[in-house]
Amino acid sequence: MRIVAGTHKGRRIDVPAGHGVRPTSDRVRESLFNILEHRDWGGGGRSAVLDAIVLDAFCGTGALGLEALSRGAAHATLMDNSRDALAACRTNVAVLGENAHCDILHGDALNPIRPRTPCTMVLMDPPYRSALAAPAIAALDAAGWIAAGAVCVVETGAKEDVETPQGFELLDARKYGAARVTFMRKAA
Repeated sequence: MRIVAGTHKGRRIDVPAGHGVRPTSDRVRESLFNILEHRDWGGGGRSAVLDAIVLDAFCGTGALGLEALSRGAAHATLMDNSRDALAACRTNVAVLGENAHCDILHGDALNPIRPRTPCTMVLMDPPYRSALAAPAIAALDAAGWIAAGAVCVVETGAKEDVETPQGFELLDARKYGAARVTFMRKAA
């Protein structure tokens, strides 16, 4: 698995052995970031990724957050409740030299701590068929993680629908093989 584009294009990402982590495929990451970069979701014709403060919840390897940093995000917080996943994150952050732009947080997206600052972009890849996406967005929002106007991207199984929480608007949804990617924005 590799970073698809940006300053770290082509650099490898460590994936822990076993089935506990299911990283977002390169193809899906490329597609979702192309959408984020080329839609006017950042305002004024800007990419939503450029200078974003990112939360990668259920981060696994950290691939989504690290891809965002590679493409111009200012900072990423990688959050997971798996110590094995976070060990892979630490390795990936160190290998890419992104320690100054990343926080790695052992935490639960359904019961999160309060953040230092709200995020302008939330990337989320909960386990497929878990129905955790909507409750996690609600919990993260209630804890202050999601800034007004923030773009949220949720990857689920292709047959799963993500309920758009109150206070959010659906922007787009796409299917890529076994994955569905849903884009939404928190009201300003």
